[in-house]
Amino acid sequence: MKKSRGRTGRKRRRKHLKSFMDRVNCSHKLEYIKLQKWLKERGFEDSNLRPAEFLGTGRGLMATKALQPGDLIISLPEKCLLTTGTVLSSCLGGYIVKWKPPVSPLLALCTFLIAEKHAGEKSAWKPYLDVLPKTYTCPACLDHDVINLLPKPLKKKAQEQKMMIQELFRSSKAFFSSLQPLFAENTGTIFNSSALEWAWCTVNTRTIYMKHPHRECFSLEPDVYALAPYLDLLNHSPNVQVKAAFNEQARSYEIRTNSQCKKNQEVFICYGPHDNQRLLLEYGFVAMDNPHSSVYVSAGTLLKYFSPLDKQRKAKVAILKDHDFLENLTFGWDGPSWRLLTALKVLSLGADEFACWRRTLLGDVTSARNEQQALDTAAKICQFLIEETQHVLLQISQLKRDKENLKTHLALVEMLRSEDLKILQKSAEILCNLNLTT
Repeated sequence: MKKSRGRTGRKRRRKHLKSFMDRVNCSHKLEYIKLQKWLKERGFEDSNLRPAEFLGTGRGLMATKALQPGDLIISLPEKCLLTTGTVLSSCLGGYIVKWKPPVSPLLALCTFLIAEKHAGEKSAWKPYLDVLPKTYTCPACLDHDVINLLPKPLKKKAQEQKMMIQELFRSSKAFFSSLQPLFAENTGTIFNSSALEWAWCTVNTRTIYMKHPHRECFSLEPDVYALAPYLDLLNHSPNVQVKAAFNEQARSYEIRTNSQCKKNQEVFICYGPHDNQRLLLEYGFVAMDNPHSSVYVSAGTLLKYFSPLDKQRKAKVAILKDHDFLENLTFGWDGPSWRLLTALKVLSLGADEFACWRRTLLGDVTSARNEQQALDTAAKICQFLIEETQHVLLQISQLKRDKENLKTHLALVEMLRSEDLKILQKSAEILCNLNLTT
């Protein structure tokens, strides 16, 4: 008996030690002490959360007590939020109001962040700026070699993101120059392309959704951003549910949990039911075992499996395009999506079945042959994507050895591709079972 009790004690100690090693309390660090003091001056009181470093997610917030569904996680007063209102009441305000054509709310926030970062010790927002990431892992910040390893649809969006930030910089140069009276140094050195990239990523990855009334001094793009110091340390999990909104009575942004959380565990919020490609594109990270994740099949890959000699091929592709069935075709944890199978069924229609395309689009069974061909083609596409993903994972492991400076970015793409591989293998298994039953 004694022996087993000792073993249980050791087990308990090991478990306690493991959970202790999974996180490191960071509330004693100077930057967090300064941030807490700065927030307190703005009316923020917090007893539920502590900054910590976690093994799987990095920097986050842990619970100081057990949280139950319905509990308030955080309530951040309006004074702590950084919005376009904050920007307009700063020395930048007058310049923004005068500038034509009007700047976007996004550019106004980016400009403010760059100006405040440049102000250093003189900035009223310094305690917040000091805890912001110095670099980001959004696709816009990734090296060309790393972007090339992304799945095709994501690679295209990553290149578009890069170009969009470059275009924003190019079109904002004259506005930045107009701010020269505010600075001793040349605005060209302060508001450079890397400063704008950093500011854009800060706004894109860290803002909460908060609708503001339209102001004449801004362009017509929606003004829906608010940077939320401390609150933005909360990490995402696809497996939790929260209720987040601005409380008009309390004049504070509140988050309530719909999940349980033990004391000293990481507190998560959910940014939305996003798949990993969207999470990487918008926030620069990947969630493992993400139930919302899927692998996209490009139109090019899809059409490779159908003969160019098919006289109705052109008409079939036109039908799919007109009815928006060439986009968002996916493999998920539960196999090929209904959209993917429907597109395959339309492309598999025989000459004598072609007249039934409307019924096929609605999900009707045209023939046993058509159903079987669609499943067979799905299995071939799945196998092709498995091999392609394995090939890319091999490339990544070689690059990790050769390019030390890209290790962090490569590890991110490796996570995405590894998750893709798991999904595709699961889909292949499901398709195999479907073929056995048919």
